[in-house]
Amino acid sequence: MNEKQNESQPQPPREQKAKKYAGNVALAMELPFTIVGAVLLGALLGYFLDHWLHTKVVFTLLLGGVGFAAGLREVLRRLG
Repeated sequence: MNEKQNESQPQPPREQKAKKYAGNVALAMELPFTIVGAVLLGALLGYFLDHWLHTKVVFTLLLGGVGFAAGLREVLRRLG
């Protein structure tokens, strides 16, 4: 019951500022992994598709580019 009382009371400005700063730091640490992960996933899928179809690096580059676009879109969505 004590926790419910604490949640209903407004937080001091200092605590609000600290939570906002911590959230921004967490977002800044997460975004590079988001875009790099999307590129690597696309390129890896493209590599296996190239290997399976006995083609050159066509699908690796194509799906790597699609992964880059998807990662960039996700980063911009989270920042907006």
